[in-house]
Amino acid sequence: MQFFILEAEQPAKKLEYDLIIVGGGPAGQSAAIYGTRYMLDTLVVEKEAHGGSVNLTDFVENYPGFPDGIEASKLASLFYEHAKNLGAESVIAQVTKIQKVEEKKFLINTLDGLVFTAKSVVIATGTQPKRLGVPGETELTGRGVSYCAVCDGPFFKGKPVAVVGGGYSALTEALYLAKLVDKLYLIHRRDQFRAAEILGYRVRNHPKIELVLNSVVDEILGDDKVRGVKVRNKLTGEVKTLDVDAVFIYIGLKPNTDFLKGFVELDESGFIPTDRYMATNVPGVFAAGDVRVKKLRQIVTAVADGALAATSAYEYIHE
Repeated sequence: MQFFILEAEQPAKKLEYDLIIVGGGPAGQSAAIYGTRYMLDTLVVEKEAHGGSVNLTDFVENYPGFPDGIEASKLASLFYEHAKNLGAESVIAQVTKIQKVEEKKFLINTLDGLVFTAKSVVIATGTQPKRLGVPGETELTGRGVSYCAVCDGPFFKGKPVAVVGGGYSALTEALYLAKLVDKLYLIHRRDQFRAAEILGYRVRNHPKIELVLNSVVDEILGDDKVRGVKVRNKLTGEVKTLDVDAVFIYIGLKPNTDFLKGFVELDESGFIPTDRYMATNVPGVFAAGDVRVKKLRQIVTAVADGALAATSAYEYIHE
């Protein structure tokens, strides 16, 4: 599978905009679609690849309008093309700082030294995977330790692997990997999954998947590459080693908000609290998608957030 990459070789046409959206995932592109429809001069600043966390999955089967599902990369490209066709601009750059210098004027600094100005800002920077924090994880990342089954799964065709986690992402990616690998151990610290019942049913009844429940990973084993994982049963204390060539980790999400500390309010986990109109505690700054405090983090809720954030930004600019 290939990610839909923005044209990094095309710089922003100018430095001043009505609306700047930080993040080019579903929430960001939705905000761009609505922003341009409100006739706002709109720029999307994306750090890596269009699609955000959509790029970390293979197939989307719960987005309305696609009854047979759709390839994640295709959905990402449709979001981007829609915003682009309406006139939204995009640039590849990493935002390092946002400042409010006066009413309806924000400075957006980037790693490569560019400074954009905007009358309003939508933050849609999404999240990144949490780490286990066990011995071997850091040393073997990229050598069998992965946080993206779509990216790295094909390297382990016909091999034994482990997936750690019990939520939506863990089960979805376990089912994807089971199409490729010879054997899959699903390691979860509880005996119940935190995902839709249909996913739990599929995982429990898949012939290639062995459940390792009420268990945690104590260590990832290997030298130049992953060779096994040490697992401890929380109820019995029994420790055993599973011989695997890869460990895929899905234990939660960390918001991409480090660059916002001291600028907008963050909760104890780093997510952005907003009101029902997507407004942060800083007038003129709105947040959308997985980066904000919310109950459900899905593509459909992200695009809804983006639409509402852009609408609120338009109202702020023209109040």
